[in-house]
Amino acid sequence: MGPCLIIDLTFGLANLDPFRKKGNVTGTSAGFALPLGQTIFSSASLLFMAFGVQFYSYTSFCFLVTIMGLVIPWSFILALLDGYSVLVTCPVRQKGILFIIVIGDWQLLSTLALGAASSAASVVDVLLTADGSVCGPRICSRYLISTVFAFLSWFLSMASSLFNLWILPSL
Repeated sequence: MGPCLIIDLTFGLANLDPFRKKGNVTGTSAGFALPLGQTIFSSASLLFMAFGVQFYSYTSFCFLVTIMGLVIPWSFILALLDGYSVLVTCPVRQKGILFIIVIGDWQLLSTLALGAASSAASVVDVLLTADGSVCGPRICSRYLISTVFAFLSWFLSMASSLFNLWILPSL
């Protein structure tokens, strides 16, 4: 049968799975878009923060750069896994692998990315609303754009982890 042999122990209840029809799980073309977009947004956040800006003056910006530096390889590896699964038309259905992906996405990186994006957003808000010239408009706008990309990366990470968390009990 090949490497994609799945034994149905659900007594026919697997057909009630909404993600089997929509394809929003790891190893499908729709699931491939989530880690790929997450990688792109995390890279953009890191690039806007790191190049030409003195982000190391603020701890929350250093935290954002560190977390985006962790999100990029994780998301890229997930995108490679999904891309390979799409090419061989074999979605990831092993409970252990999916559990590791859910824990890595939801418990670790999604929570850290939300914390980093939120702390960076609060510092950007303080810098933009403070009396006097704390940072120039060009630098503050780069901080703001980097924070927006971090929130977009977190949104895709949370969507991916929720889709995978939904499908985990049906395996």
